[in-house]
Amino acid sequence: MVRAYIMVKAHTGEADRLRETIESFDGVERAHIVAGDVDLIAVVDVDSPTAVKDIAATQIQAVDGVSETQTYIAMG
Repeated sequence: MVRAYIMVKAHTGEADRLRETIESFDGVERAHIVAGDVDLIAVVDVDSPTAVKDIAATQIQAVDGVSETQTYIAMG
């Protein structure tokens, strides 16, 4: 299994809606609204790095209200 953390920057006032949408994607275990440089952190647990890329680059970035993502794959 591949665990990854996807940092999501949202447009103002969109964090609650985005959290619910992102948590509905297969492979996303949970998403947290956070304070700091990003607005949400999604925790992903999938079979491959390709699946991480699909969630981050295809699904999350396509959600209206997402301005940017950064993905970190856990190494251990």
